[in-house]
Amino acid sequence: MRNTVRPLEAGRGSVETGPALHLVLQFDDTDSPADVVDSLLLSEFVTGGQPWARSRRLDRVRPDATLLPAGARLLRSAGRDGSLCRLACGDGWTMRVITWKDAGADVTVTAVTDQLAEAVLAEALDGAEEPPPEDGAVAMGFWYHSPRRGVLRIIREITTGGWAEIRDNYPSRAAAVLDRLMTLTPRTVTGRLLLLHGPPGTGKTTALRALAREWRSWCQVDCVLDPERLFGDPSYLMDVAVGEHHDESGRRWRLLVLEDCDELIGGDAKASAGQSLSRLLNLTDGLLGQGRDVLVAITTNEDLARLHPAIVRPGRCLAQIEIGALPHAEAARWLGDARRVASDGATLAELYALRDGRDRLTRAEPGEIAGYL
Repeated sequence: MRNTVRPLEAGRGSVETGPALHLVLQFDDTDSPADVVDSLLLSEFVTGGQPWARSRRLDRVRPDATLLPAGARLLRSAGRDGSLCRLACGDGWTMRVITWKDAGADVTVTAVTDQLAEAVLAEALDGAEEPPPEDGAVAMGFWYHSPRRGVLRIIREITTGGWAEIRDNYPSRAAAVLDRLMTLTPRTVTGRLLLLHGPPGTGKTTALRALAREWRSWCQVDCVLDPERLFGDPSYLMDVAVGEHHDESGRRWRLLVLEDCDELIGGDAKASAGQSLSRLLNLTDGLLGQGRDVLVAITTNEDLARLHPAIVRPGRCLAQIEIGALPHAEAARWLGDARRVASDGATLAELYALRDGRDRLTRAEPGEIAGYL
């Protein structure tokens, strides 16, 4: 269907801003009602009736927030799969509000003046966001690529103990290195790559959660749920690398967490992952990372000797931390019972299993048959 879009009723307050543009939009059966709403919003902006636009994305919207200013007239509403797209207008302005089932939202306003666009957006968002997380909770971002909505970042509050509360869960050698890591500040950061390696069940993820709490005053920690897609798609990588910096006063460091990325950093990564390894290195100390306060944390079960030499070369890593099983003496002290700990120690997961009475998870002594359930 071919359709020439005329200005909306809100355009009565429009002003002349130069040569007028004639806008023609085409719709067919592949377009959704939400696509029509997008087109109607853009019509006033493109034709010059409302040449000023302001947008804001919210990660945590209060359930009772309408995201509409007082007196707004609702023109269109389209819902699908838990999301809702609305178009509203007022005197001299038009607004599109998209809310998602994960409590996120995107609000865009076009208006006849820049001051009006800012004022309408501020009124719509006043009190709309959830309050900051309580003490002991950390706001962590999660990046992923949605086939329908493109690159997305959602915020979830995670509860985690401070480093002092969980320090005894780690071997003394690893704990000493983690002590220094937890106290870093932007002034003392050297290197952009943080590598945590060791067998499963040793607490690598738990350490990163504690790090998010210790660094929360200056660093936002985000987890990338699909790292293979991130480094295989340049547009996705640019969205994540550039981030959102509204102004210099609000600028913060960011730590991107990539869990269990063995195929990305293994010795044969260049051959098996194509350009992914190169893009990772470019983000940490290449042109892509220049001017961006971005750190990358990678967890892996691989031994350092099996990782690609470019990853572990001197000067690249902020820290390379091996988190292994607790030695027998430290594991016995943690559990309070040396007789139930194998002679070569125990991982954190095994210690919790022993503490909870699941002795069958104890690793085998030489010559015995045992193992994980």
